[in-house]
This record gives sequence, structure tokens and C-alpha cells, in this order.
Amino acid sequence: MWISEVFHSVQGEGRYTGVPSSFVRTSGCNLRCWFCDTPYTSWEPEGIERSLEELVAEITGFDCEHVVITGGEPLLVPDMVPFTQQLRSMGHFITFETAGTVLRDVEADLMSISPKLANSTPVGTPWESRHDARRHRPEVIREMIRRFPYQLKFVIDQPSDLNDVEQWLKEFPEVVAENVFLMPQGTEIQELRSKEGWLAEEADSRGWQISPRKHIELFGNTRGT
Repeated sequence: MWISEVFHSVQGEGRYTGVPSSFVRTSGCNLRCWFCDTPYTSWEPEGIERSLEELVAEITGFDCEHVVITGGEPLLVPDMVPFTQQLRSMGHFITFETAGTVLRDVEADLMSISPKLANSTPVGTPWESRHDARRHRPEVIREMIRRFPYQLKFVIDQPSDLNDVEQWLKEFPEVVAENVFLMPQGTEIQELRSKEGWLAEEADSRGWQISPRKHIELFGNTRGT
């Protein structure tokens, strides 16, 4: 697998915020959102080839139950199937961070799906049309939320983005409101806090939740955290 980084930190987003976790970050993405906070896995992908044995050994060294598999888009990687099977046999709790555009028969205790709204499109770049053609795969989303425990994390930049979330959810009436998280777009603490203020009120009025970006609060926008 082409791996950007492996590290131990705390989960910074969603349902398990604050839980100590091992992270495996793959390199390579099929979307290229303009606000991507890991451009070294998307716009300028970098990494090294790692074997499953190497990865399992490194994760074992962290002595940590929770393993978060992220990217890039980790479900682009076929070897995720045997990798997660091995993690499962070792008793790990597995979370995938995914855009919900690719489906594989992986083992997962939580599919953390971040559907890409129109606000993610890299307008004016060579990736604009490819991004828009790929970012919404309703058949994949529907199957994911049928197969796995899930949460939906919507990146919100402007108040008008909430209309897009509501329209998106109308397509999936099976979604449980408490599994919907709004997450402020940004990589600076002050920007995140200013957005969290009005997002909290909007989420509460709809029965949704707010996802912090705790890793940025703790460590800043730095790699390996």
C-alpha cells in the first residue's frame, strides 16, 4: 500500500473525539477538494510502499485498540480488505475516514463518511469536472449506511452550505439525525471557533451534532497528529 504516514494520536473529529488512536494515512485521492487539509495525499501525493506485515507490526507497537484508516481516500486501496481482516482478528476497533465514493468489503466498526457538497469543488482547476462527476455516489452511500455503523460529517464553510446538507439528506431518508455532524471548514483555531458558534445553533435546531477538530486545537495543523 502507498502510505503517507502512520502515527499515534487522538481522534480529533466525530463520535470518538478524544479517543487515543493509531492512524494509517494512505496517499492518493479521486476528488481533490479545494479545502483539503492533507494536500500531500491528494494534490501532491507522496508516500512510500509499505507491506501489510510492516503496517501491522507498527500498529501493534502502539498498543492501542482504535485504528483510524484515512487518506487521501483509503478505500481506493484493494489491500484494505486483507489489512482490515487482520486488524479485526487482533481485536482492533476500526474507523474509516472516507468521502463515500468507493465501496469495498472491508471490516469496519465505524464508517466516518464525509460527503462532498458543491462547496468542495476546486473551481477553475483541471480537477473541477472530474471532482463534480465523482463526488456524489448515492449507491455507495446507501450501501455503506446499510452495512456499517456510520456517521456523516459535512464540512461547512458558509451558512448557505446548510441548504445543501438538507437537500442531500432528503435523498437518504434512512439517515438517523443523531449521526449527522457539521464540521467547520478551516485549519486555524480562530476560524474554527468563529464558525462553531453559529454552527452549534444550526445543528441543535435540526437534531444534528457538531464535530470539533480537536487535533488542530491541540497540535495545530501539523502532520502526524
